[in-house]
Amino acid sequence: MFSKDALEMASAFKKLARDEEKKASVLQSDEWYSLLLKVAKRFVAGDTKEEAIQQAMELLKKGYDISLEYIGENIRDEKMSIDAKDECIACIQAIGRKARGATLSLDLSHIGLLVNRQLTLKHMRELLNEAKRYDHMIMISMEEATKTDVILDVYKELVVEYQNIGITVQAQLHRSEADIKELIHYPGKIRIVKGAYQEDEGISLPRSKELDDRYIQLVKVITNVYHPISIATHDEKLIKRLFNQGILHQKGVECEMLYGIQPNLLKELKSQGVATKVYIVYGTEWYLYLCHRIAEYPPNIYRAVTSMLDSASNRRNPIK
Repeated sequence: MFSKDALEMASAFKKLARDEEKKASVLQSDEWYSLLLKVAKRFVAGDTKEEAIQQAMELLKKGYDISLEYIGENIRDEKMSIDAKDECIACIQAIGRKARGATLSLDLSHIGLLVNRQLTLKHMRELLNEAKRYDHMIMISMEEATKTDVILDVYKELVVEYQNIGITVQAQLHRSEADIKELIHYPGKIRIVKGAYQEDEGISLPRSKELDDRYIQLVKVITNVYHPISIATHDEKLIKRLFNQGILHQKGVECEMLYGIQPNLLKELKSQGVATKVYIVYGTEWYLYLCHRIAEYPPNIYRAVTSMLDSASNRRNPIK
């Protein structure tokens, strides 16, 4: 289990992710911007879809499946949500038939959820129809707990129309067992994550052995009925438990990890016959994504600090 200091720092990064005033302050500071951007490059494939797809093609050649995401969320402007939808369409078209079976992941609040529900459904149908042309899948990410009901509602309406759609569930939420027991009666793939958002204690579990046990339990609820699942975690102990129980080799099970995190572990799993997927993100809205990625896996904190220190040292001593 992670140290108390690591967990406290993870909590701090989660809070920082949602603080718009601090975000603006950081991004307007040349010093902090350059430091955080260096860290972000560990986890973000680039600013453009071309950069992300280049990384995706290399991973496909190595035998990994891929999931791409254009970073963004909480868009309240209709024009901006249309622009985000159009970028996702362009991403699907750019991958085309070069990566059959590829996944496009997205936050519904990036394409209109905070504008209105009907706009979101319209955009999702456009995306799902375009993805279907190339045998691609759309995976809906999960957001803050206050959005869970509406996200699931949109998913349930669409999954009866489309086969190429999936949904993400956060194990940290107390409600998730009941949600999963309902979702397994729908055909879409379920991606299960621990959860990166800072939620109230009354509705969620903190990082703990109890959360790890719940994660395993929820995975079993899904795999016991042979429902398609993406096990999305970088927790080596959890993965080992699932591997030893034979779950990772079951049909319809894949292990998914974020670009830049635990690549050696994913490579080892692939070599042992586990279906593996790399989650690749791109875009200029990397700040929020970075804070969550650092927070959700505490060892990332130490890597981030090391990158910052290395960057600062390199500026002080440019000639080695």
